[in-house]
Amino acid sequence: MLTLSKKRKEDAARRANNSLSSPQTSDNSKRASVRDMLLNKEVPEMDVNLPSSCTVDFEDPNKLHSFKLIVTPEEGYWRGGRFVFSIHVPEEYNIVPPTVKCLTRIWHPNISEDGNICLSILREHSVDGTGWAPTRRMKDVAWGLSFLFSDLLNFDDPLNIEAAEHYQRNRSDFEAKVRHYVERYAKS
Repeated sequence: MLTLSKKRKEDAARRANNSLSSPQTSDNSKRASVRDMLLNKEVPEMDVNLPSSCTVDFEDPNKLHSFKLIVTPEEGYWRGGRFVFSIHVPEEYNIVPPTVKCLTRIWHPNISEDGNICLSILREHSVDGTGWAPTRRMKDVAWGLSFLFSDLLNFDDPLNIEAAEHYQRNRSDFEAKVRHYVERYAKS
């Protein structure tokens, strides 16, 4: 688990080592971006407040702006699956929302087969006012992605129109196709 205190200690040790080797390093060191300062606060908060169906994976603990969120729904059509989302936080964060892509192939009305996601909080501009706002945090993104498998499942405003129409035509056949995708693409 990555903690803010651990990150600060590592940064302090790195600065101390750099200052010993070159006294000019402190003048030339790169200042932390607003994004990175916000993520230093938000990541520990997100880690503590994740839904029970979610885990976070930082491939590089020094790059808090690029990580994976793994959602394993405990109920509903996609139960038992393991769905991996790639999350990239742009330099303009928190004015601009993170970019999220589903890396696991899925049959879902709000996630296209190529991984695009229809989730209002990921929209930079939203007509209904539910889109991204600077007051939102990474934990909100994690909860939103988790809820796509339950409460936020929306067949009326789909991204994957074919999946939504399939559900409307034949729910049992829709569920069978979802289970096939889970078994084939989303098992650990």
